Amino acid sequence: MSGINDYIDSEVKGNDVVLFMKGTPGFPQCGFSGQVVQILDYLGVDYKGVNVLTSNELRQGIKEYSNWPTIPQLYVKGEFVGGCDIIREMFQAGELQGYFEEKGVSASSAA
Repeated sequence: MSGINDYIDSEVKGNDVVLFMKGTPGFPQCGFSGQVVQILDYLGVDYKGVNVLTSNELRQGIKEYSNWPTIPQLYVKGEFVGGCDIIREMFQAGELQGYFEEKGVSASSAA
């Protein structure tokens, strides 16, 4: 399992914003992943989507990596932010935009 853990670790640390999701940003395969994609796209945040459906090892590995049972999972600058509910609540409260600014991640939308 260490191979998958190293892969996850390199994705999390090698990208400012990475979303482990079901499907791809262009074609989400579940509603929760789709919601997070919509929020990130709306904010104009540049992010990398990693499709956990490509491998069961990856799908299980990300849950163990974060100690979080559900997918999608959003990481910003190497830190786990949360899943769909947390991202949606932060967005609706206007906290997500500030969080990205705080982390030095540019969002093109001033929404």
